[in-house]
Amino acid sequence: MGAFAGPLVFALIVWWASTLLVLYLDGLPKKTHRFSLLASTLAAGLGLYALHATRDLETVAAAYCAFSSAILVWGWLEMSFLTGRVTGPRTTACPPDTTGWRRWRYAIEAILYHELALIGAGALVFAIAWGHANIVGAATFFVLWVMRLSAKLNLFLGARNPGEEYLPDHLRYLASYFRRRPMNWLFPWSVVVPVGVLMVLFKIANAMHATPFQTAGTMLVAALLSLAVLEHLLLMVPFSSTGLWNIGMKSRRRGPQAAAAEAD
Repeated sequence: MGAFAGPLVFALIVWWASTLLVLYLDGLPKKTHRFSLLASTLAAGLGLYALHATRDLETVAAAYCAFSSAILVWGWLEMSFLTGRVTGPRTTACPPDTTGWRRWRYAIEAILYHELALIGAGALVFAIAWGHANIVGAATFFVLWVMRLSAKLNLFLGARNPGEEYLPDHLRYLASYFRRRPMNWLFPWSVVVPVGVLMVLFKIANAMHATPFQTAGTMLVAALLSLAVLEHLLLMVPFSSTGLWNIGMKSRRRGPQAAAAEAD
């Protein structure tokens, strides 16, 4: 049981803590963002080094290390986006009544540089793991990328809880590309397909011939995918999920005097 529970608990803690940390740092005054981005850049560099160092190791510790390293790389991508340093060439709200392909084009322009950064970082992570035994880091990054892309598409097509409140002030214009709807055509597929993949992953982890490394690595990725499915479900539930992230959101509640001082 410990072989399954350990990765699940670890992934849950890393997911929750890392999300809180990014939200908190991004909510601090803008003058702190350069230091936060520098720290996340150093952490991402450490993550890439660790991915390289463990790519031929088939131990439980190596699986955890590769998983955590991919999270560090992803953390840099999140920080660079939420601080507004890597977004897209379009930094204004979507014009009212914009529809069709023009709305798609404007939305892509708003996050184009970030998407290219995701592809570049993913290519680097996959290049490190390609042809080696430990692909946990690459699988972790792939799950993060696919499910984040799915979440963005669902926000664009329409969600009950699009989460505008999570956007910092300097990215509020992105909310104009969201739609508030009780459902969209993509959402069921965004849940059903990952659940099918989860069934396969659980079967692999529970196979009689699975080594401790394979079980740990597969369960870490499965746990992350499960949490990503949960995040998708929270987009459509008839209540807000902000209570999960109250600690991380505290840095944004600095009051009018602090906000005015920052603006000056």
